[in-house]
Amino acid sequence: MPDAAVVWHLYLLRTGSGALYTGITTDLERRFQQHSAGKGARALRAKGPLTLVYTAAIGARGPALRLEYALKQLPRAAKEALVSAQPSPATLASTLGKTLD
Repeated sequence: MPDAAVVWHLYLLRTGSGALYTGITTDLERRFQQHSAGKGARALRAKGPLTLVYTAAIGARGPALRLEYALKQLPRAAKEALVSAQPSPATLASTLGKTLD
């Protein structure tokens, strides 16, 4: 039975070279530590220091997965605009043509 109290977060990390990485998690601190220690995604291993540049508490896993996928499809300039704007989860979902349901 799923735990209704679990909140999924969408996040973007910036690597030492300036690349952006998008992911989702239920525990931002733990996941960031995993990435920083080289134990997270292979795409981030040996990429220099990582900086958390955007987070959004999405809620359920399904919407978080849909937003993650939609965000990964965006060109870099659109992702950079998102980092600059720091939109709320609802604004992010609307911008990406998705819902938080």
